[in-house]
Amino acid sequence: MAEAILATVRASETPSMFNHSVRSFFFAQLLAEHEGCLEDAAYDRDLLFASSVLHDLGTGSLAKGEARFEVEGADLAADLLREHRVPEADIDRVWEAIALHTSIGIVERRGLLCYLTGVGAAIDFGPRAEIVSGWEKQIDAAYPRLGMVRSVVDAIVERAARSAAAAPIGSIGGELLRERSAKGVTSLELAAPSSPWGE
Repeated sequence: MAEAILATVRASETPSMFNHSVRSFFFAQLLAEHEGCLEDAAYDRDLLFASSVLHDLGTGSLAKGEARFEVEGADLAADLLREHRVPEADIDRVWEAIALHTSIGIVERRGLLCYLTGVGAAIDFGPRAEIVSGWEKQIDAAYPRLGMVRSVVDAIVERAARSAAAAPIGSIGGELLRERSAKGVTSLELAAPSSPWGE
């Protein structure tokens, strides 16, 4: 299943997005270790790998831009996991983690898998980067950033521009599309140079 996940993401996302997705897994796992969650009954490394590596599948070539990228990605991930006979209860957990990963203030309250997936992905933008201190150079060497912030914004905005349903008010896709349309640049891109990653 892990090989199928990696192959799907590598084939459908840009190299920068692929590397971000894999780094997000490592950061989520380091977060779990930092917070003492590895022995928690709710901790499942296989599901964390799936939700983290597949969390931006809705920004890749498989997505049609007919819904928020988080939801399209969650649907695509669920289909892939079904092909590998993952139990429906586990698929539902991964779906929720992916669909909510950009919903700050919600994802942290929907269980350990959602929390680790959302915060693991967010660490790659700078927040709580101290948690992965000591590992970030090794991880970045294996999976370089390659202009990740611009790549992520470009992919989200391109999908959001395809339909009104893909860019509802209050969604990150909708907000980034509006910022890019109005100013030519987004707040994420403006903040990137001052992040701990220096991008």
